[in-house]
Amino acid sequence: MFKNVFGSGFLVRTAHVILTWVITLILFLHDTDLRKHEENGRLVQPVLFVLLVLVSVLLYFAVSLMDPGFILNDDNGLQFTLGTTEEQQDMIPPPTSKSLRQRRCGHCLLQQQPMRSKHCQTCQHCVRRYDHHCPWIENCVGERNHRWFVLYLAVQLLVLLWGLHMAWTGFSAADSWQAWLRSNGVLLAAAAAVALLSLTVLLLLGSHLYLVSLNTTTWEFMSRHRISYLRHCGADENPFDRGAALNLWGFFCAPGGSAVVWEQVYFREGSDPV
Repeated sequence: MFKNVFGSGFLVRTAHVILTWVITLILFLHDTDLRKHEENGRLVQPVLFVLLVLVSVLLYFAVSLMDPGFILNDDNGLQFTLGTTEEQQDMIPPPTSKSLRQRRCGHCLLQQQPMRSKHCQTCQHCVRRYDHHCPWIENCVGERNHRWFVLYLAVQLLVLLWGLHMAWTGFSAADSWQAWLRSNGVLLAAAAAVALLSLTVLLLLGSHLYLVSLNTTTWEFMSRHRISYLRHCGADENPFDRGAALNLWGFFCAPGGSAVVWEQVYFREGSDPV
């Protein structure tokens, strides 16, 4: 389920954790509301803030170390057969037809690549319902960890916005700009970093929620003209779209770890994905 914590992303993950706790420490060392509440014995807000930071770090490691849906063997044809009844199999065009060509992976040597999967050159594996490879977490975002990635972004955004507010409360007045910078320079740098990260995470979260509501992925959205099963579709046509409500429900509430047979959804047999 999890990859080696000391793999290629060790430095990135270490830098992320160090930056997170350094900024948290800066917020407590300066005269922010967090420090004022702590000094006055009102520990609810400081404790909640630290716990939320800790949750964001744990979610970060969960998403970065989790198996995103790697295809490790060539059992896709078996899973596709098990996911359909005999009558439904008769309704599905043969793999040699133009509508559904068998896609081989020249890197993994898979005989049949499941629909919506893609080979990641960085991870050196094919990933089910591939979204993108994220250098921030040094892992792919795919079928197994996509919802956790969105949850991580939401928690991280909450932490960043709260931290930005706390930083704002810690700025102290001074007689001159030079004196103000001397007393607030470190807090200003931390606030600038938090503001930049907040904007980045906000854009990421908004784009992912938008794509999820359409039941499409970043890879499909950016490269649909190069994807065989989307090339014949119109500019606004998505064969996997079941409406925003059902798309969001299926993404967030479907049983975790269950592989969807996207070929069924693609051909609209009327059966529920399994």
